[in-house]
Amino acid sequence: MPSYIYWIWYLIIINFIAIITTVMDKHNAKKHRWRIPENTLLLIAALGGSPAMLLTMYAIRHKTQHKKFMLGIPMIITLQVCFVYYLFFR
Repeated sequence: MPSYIYWIWYLIIINFIAIITTVMDKHNAKKHRWRIPENTLLLIAALGGSPAMLLTMYAIRHKTQHKKFMLGIPMIITLQVCFVYYLFFR
């Protein structure tokens, strides 16, 4: 099996985790329960879950008033795109 298949599966899984954690945090916020720490959400985004997390944030209107997320997640995506570009097209 080609090695890029593992990367594709990794990205699918980490983006799925990003969706689940964002939705769980929104649900817990509504119920006044324990929240997922912001640093954990940003770490998941930095590990590759940033596209799904950003789309989920907009879809469920969660963390859209926080500059840390509305600037941080697009910045993470930009850095990730630059990194992939550097790896493949240097």
